[in-house]
Amino acid sequence: MLIVEDNALNIKLFCDLLAAHGHEPQAVTDSRLALDSARTFDPDLVITDIQLPHVSGLELIRMLRADAQLGEVPIMAVTAYSAQGDEERIRAAGAQSYVSKPISVVKFVAAVQELLPAEAGKDGGSTPGQEPSPRT
Repeated sequence: MLIVEDNALNIKLFCDLLAAHGHEPQAVTDSRLALDSARTFDPDLVITDIQLPHVSGLELIRMLRADAQLGEVPIMAVTAYSAQGDEERIRAAGAQSYVSKPISVVKFVAAVQELLPAEAGKDGGSTPGQEPSPRT
């Protein structure tokens, strides 16, 4: 998973949560490097903040969707900026999921799991609502 976030505390939180659930997160703090990092890393999910300096999360989502290699990668947007119509704009840009900050750990993990249906087959066939088998 690729995390695009400019706040060090949020990066630590997201990485710790994802690692605790058997994922291998990689963080990028500069959104200008995110697309190249995603091409190199080939993530199964991109989690991006929307309020980023240089390249906004919305623009990054559009760039990912337009990329031949990354166009089908699920995207979760995370943002503290939550005005009316934001979720619609974020989804229209191409994100499948939207989580507002401060995040609920339970909602964040559930949103990640919903975006990775193929992972259920890799972890022993867990289904939504069941505890996944430990990954090796």
